[in-house]
Amino acid sequence: MNVEQIYTGCLAQGAYYITSNGEAAIIDPLRESAPYIERLQRDGVKLKYIFETHFHADFVSGHVDLSAKTGAPIIYGPTANPEFDAIIATDGQEFKLGNVTIKVLHTPGHTMESSCYLLKDENGKDTAIFTGDTLFLGDVGRPDLAQKATNLTMEGLAGMLFDSLTNKIMPLSDDVTVYPGHGAGSACGKNMMKETVDTLGNQKKVNYALKQPDRESFVKEVTEGLAPPPGYFGMNVAMNKKGYTSFDNVLNKGLTPIKANQLEAVTESSDAMILDTRNPADFAKGFVPQSINIGLGGDFAPWVGALIVDVNQPIILVTDLGREQETVTRLSRVGFDNVLGYLEGGFEAWKKDGHEVDTVHRITVDEFASSVDVSQDKVIDIRREVEYNAEHVENAYSMPLAYINDWIKDINPSEHFYIHCAGGYRSMIAASILQARGYRNFSEVDGGYRAIQNTTIPCTDYICQSKTFSK
Repeated sequence: MNVEQIYTGCLAQGAYYITSNGEAAIIDPLRESAPYIERLQRDGVKLKYIFETHFHADFVSGHVDLSAKTGAPIIYGPTANPEFDAIIATDGQEFKLGNVTIKVLHTPGHTMESSCYLLKDENGKDTAIFTGDTLFLGDVGRPDLAQKATNLTMEGLAGMLFDSLTNKIMPLSDDVTVYPGHGAGSACGKNMMKETVDTLGNQKKVNYALKQPDRESFVKEVTEGLAPPPGYFGMNVAMNKKGYTSFDNVLNKGLTPIKANQLEAVTESSDAMILDTRNPADFAKGFVPQSINIGLGGDFAPWVGALIVDVNQPIILVTDLGREQETVTRLSRVGFDNVLGYLEGGFEAWKKDGHEVDTVHRITVDEFASSVDVSQDKVIDIRREVEYNAEHVENAYSMPLAYINDWIKDINPSEHFYIHCAGGYRSMIAASILQARGYRNFSEVDGGYRAIQNTTIPCTDYICQSKTFSK
């Protein structure tokens, strides 16, 4: 028996590949099937099952494509109702895989169909549990994503989650290995650990949710402080439940080259967005006007989902040469399948053809320190609230990037302001969005707060009264 965790850092997502005596199972695969098929061929094993822990909200699973290519059935826990062929298992149902057994544990709470899969070794001993979004390391799945579909309150779902954990998972042996669906950085929880594998016994000691003395305190702790879920979550759930266009077709369309002299016509006829995935420093020096910059080097896919929201939005890519396929693939993982093509030759081809070029007014931290007056000037801190609350430039406004579509309308376009994040990745995203919408009277600070900390600019480490713009 062998268990391999296939962890994707950009999504903070764990898929699992299990083999035993010539047979394999995959749990919660990513969108592209090729890596899994390559593993099967490498190991000379046959894929017997594709297990899904639930209808994922933060990414599009590869279950449909993988099943079509291998013939392996898709398995869900009780109450799931996908619009494609699948085995809907009963609670406690067991599936043989070579010499081992995988047992279904129905654990509603995160969603109604949420299920964990308990792995029993050749001797029938409980060895590992694949918990999906029911139990994370340091946290549990957020109980606010399935409210509309169930007519239940967030508190009601949290209560169900408490029962699932108490009755199905907590009684298991402390030496059982926990393999969660996500790790730190995922929007599916609020307090996840950076580790991606642990024992259940240790989680009983360190996980705040598992240490609550009763249902009431559990519900209170789990529901407190949840940020609103990203807007694309519901669309990903629908794709996972209904099915989707084959990834091969998505990739073929996305790899259509578009010449520089054709770009404007294609953009206007399709109402496409130009998404530039180069690093922020390169983007700041020059880009196709109206482009939005979300660099591949950061949390690319989650930021695309959070800020573009509509997975049907037509997109044309500007990438570093050779990274076109990677970009289309990573977009498809969060359901953005409508990539019309990419700028052939990249930005250099655009510039070489003599087309108009835009830039961002990016300043060094020394320029910021020498020009800013924190008592008079407006400084926008677009980090998360928890980052801002820990420490920030004195009198800075807390305007998290995730909510830019809400706060951008409150900016006075005639008044200059500064904008920064922690290091420059998020602030360049914000700068590109601002300029695409006509706001140009600002300076973006290279290096962000990490660089600002090393200057004489006054900062504060206590929570200040919330500030908002007024025109």
